[in-house]
Amino acid sequence: MYIGTGYDVHRLVTGRKLVLGGITIPYDKGLSGHSDADVLVHAFCDALLGAAGLGDIGKHFPDTDPRFKDIYSIELLEKTYAMIRNKGMSVINADSIIFAEAPRLSAYRDEMQKNIADTIQSDPERINIKATTTEGLGMIGKGEGIGAMCVVLLDKDRNFS
Repeated sequence: MYIGTGYDVHRLVTGRKLVLGGITIPYDKGLSGHSDADVLVHAFCDALLGAAGLGDIGKHFPDTDPRFKDIYSIELLEKTYAMIRNKGMSVINADSIIFAEAPRLSAYRDEMQKNIADTIQSDPERINIKATTTEGLGMIGKGEGIGAMCVVLLDKDRNFS
């Protein structure tokens, strides 16, 4: 078994959609970034890549590459999962947390969970997503950004050489 962790944070800005877990969430600000800046999916990609010993999201999808400009991060997760499968690995489970003062995310959790699970061909019950605030502390607490962390556990397929 192989464990990996991922973390991402982006600044909130006006004029962008807020995309988390592959869904657009109604809010007056969105996350700034080269792609759609989906911090949850980016943290998930980094955790997968780390567990498989494949580096990080910046190595595979650099923000200097125009192919990834405004890309839907679920596409990055699809590409990342293909790399994991090519190594003969599969996801046992994942646990993640989104750090945000606003908006409230509980109403979107199940849909985010399903999006990620579908993308990595997993049971949604194996993909846990939590959300919390930072009690007004730091850039996230001041409403300046949103962050996410993820931990994944992979297993090497028994019949893969």
